[in-house]
Amino acid sequence: MSVLIPVLLAAVALATVVNVALKRFNIPTVIGYILTGAIIGPLFGIEADGHEALDGLAEFGIVFLMFTIGLEFSLSHLLGMKREVLLFGTLQVMVTGALFCLIAVVLFGLDDKPAIIVSAGLALSSTAIVLKILNETGQIKLAHGRYSLGILLFQDLAVIPILLMITIFSSNDRSLGDLLLETLIHAVIAVGILVLVGKYVLGHIFKAVSRAKSKEIYMGFVLLTVVSASVLAHAFGFSYSLGGFIAGMMIAETIYKYQVEADLVPFRDLLLGVFFFTVGLQIDLGVVAANLGIVILLSIGIMLIKAFILFGLLAFSAGPAVALRTAISLSQVGEFTLVLFSLLAANALLDSLSVQLLILAVVISMIVTPLVINHAEQLIQWLFRRRALTEPMMPSSLVGGHLILCGYGDFGRVLSDRLDQAGIDHLIVTDNTDDYKFST
Repeated sequence: MSVLIPVLLAAVALATVVNVALKRFNIPTVIGYILTGAIIGPLFGIEADGHEALDGLAEFGIVFLMFTIGLEFSLSHLLGMKREVLLFGTLQVMVTGALFCLIAVVLFGLDDKPAIIVSAGLALSSTAIVLKILNETGQIKLAHGRYSLGILLFQDLAVIPILLMITIFSSNDRSLGDLLLETLIHAVIAVGILVLVGKYVLGHIFKAVSRAKSKEIYMGFVLLTVVSASVLAHAFGFSYSLGGFIAGMMIAETIYKYQVEADLVPFRDLLLGVFFFTVGLQIDLGVVAANLGIVILLSIGIMLIKAFILFGLLAFSAGPAVALRTAISLSQVGEFTLVLFSLLAANALLDSLSVQLLILAVVISMIVTPLVINHAEQLIQWLFRRRALTEPMMPSSLVGGHLILCGYGDFGRVLSDRLDQAGIDHLIVTDNTDDYKFST
């Protein structure tokens, strides 16, 4: 702790200066945090995996991001996106991974096992960066935001079999059948517990907590819900972020989702800043200087290949403009890929220099992503200047087509019941949640 405190103080001070300067050029704070990590690392002689506390804070930045995204998508809403999640998510991961695997084996001479893991990792995109930008700019409600979100959700689910593959490739004392059966059992138990608690228990506990009329107790229970769901998912062998997403979906089924979302935004943004700082710590400036050309070409090649594949998969179904916007948004490599590459090195499946070059390529793709997304419209306008570029809004109960009922007293409850009977959608705005009748 005595070593970590000076690092955090220096990081906060430098990040403030860097981000203030970058904001003058409308450059996102994501880049500022990554640059801060790249500078602080050599100054203090640390790496991203040198402090478990930093690793934990960074991990929960992604957890809270996935939690707030889960708040926007109840189970019924997610099932309504099954085409984007299951169809296009599966196609994107499978096709992209297969092509990268072929390139890794034929052009770079990698063995089959590391080639499969590397290609699967490169097929993933950055949930943290993409969803943060799409949320901040409102693009999440557009058609390409819907496709991007669906594909990213499938990629989060794809992390499970990828981790399983690393376990299989690095372990010779367990059969494939045993590992698959164990994973299936764990998935059924973990998801079953979370869904049952969310449907039958969570709303009633929130009701009791709200009666205390204490902000501290309320926020403490929200944090307990998020962390507990994440720890439970991790205990059964899945990612923390997947547990956070399911926790968000659980609360999305209650009337407290909007207040919870508003209260957790500061926690999410702060912890995401820590995550991007740890990404910057992974940059080895010496390796960058010695292999700058190779790393840049590798980054550009990876992003172009991912963009072309995704554009080809979506062009016919979504239209060229929406397909191109989605392809540009998901062309980078994701934060979880950094974890996969670290596991490859730890299990001696890939040499350290190759891992370092791949990590640098991933980091560069993440750094340029905000700039690429923010300037994507200029490219699209140039390519499709003679065609309509409007996109349909993503279906949402907050967009329109509903009444707003202010107050939920005796009259409000009667009026709400009448609106339900008439089939009229409505939202209730009230601070009186104690009398709300939760359906079980």
